Amino acid sequence: MADHRLAAHRLARRFSATAGVFGVDLHVAAGEIHALVGLNGAGKTTLMRLLLGMLQPDAGTAMINGLDIRTAGPRIWSTVGHLVDAPLAYRDLDTRANLALAARLHGVPRRHTDYTVDDVIAELDLHHYRDIRARHLSQGNLRRVGLAAALQHDPTVIVLDEPTNALDPAGVILLREALLRRAAAGAGILVSSHHLDEVARVADRITVLNHGTVIGALDPAGIDIERSFFALVHTHDQTRLPT
Repeated sequence: MADHRLAAHRLARRFSATAGVFGVDLHVAAGEIHALVGLNGAGKTTLMRLLLGMLQPDAGTAMINGLDIRTAGPRIWSTVGHLVDAPLAYRDLDTRANLALAARLHGVPRRHTDYTVDDVIAELDLHHYRDIRARHLSQGNLRRVGLAAALQHDPTVIVLDEPTNALDPAGVILLREALLRRAAAGAGILVSSHHLDEVARVADRITVLNHGTVIGALDPAGIDIERSFFALVHTHDQTRLPT
């Protein structure tokens, strides 16, 4: 397990008989982009929140870089970058100030903050918005700021929930390249998405979640990946029907 950047072991959180996450096993290796796909309500966001300690599990364990998140200290959490739900940005601060604050919160030394922020602004093409307050940014550019905050401190564990939502095609390409660079440098990356064609471009593995359980995997290089996805989901749904 030492080479696993992120791992779930029988992880469970039940909201009702049919809603939640039920005994999920999953891991993300160093240098791997692992995509999590499923229909709305499949449990993708819940699983990510459990992995990040945003929700307490009813059972099972979540581990980051080989350590149980329940005992992981600030040093371990500083190696994590995530964007789940809405980007965290202070509405009255401009892009650069928001990124500088996020860098400091992730443990970037003050003497390195300017370089870190300027580098990610260039990487995600935020030059034109560096002095614009968050309240005036479009949803797409606010999303870019949230992604920049998650990526700028070179985390070894990256968790992104529907990261391409609200991005224009240029933003999607920039994000794709940023994730591939970080995976090549050894980061373990977990992304969820509804866009099967997009995740197939970057993912090393694709896990399918349905009704809170892992039901199979898709081949990123497979032909007609969308058909394969719906076939898996349909088969699983059929097994759940009362006899």
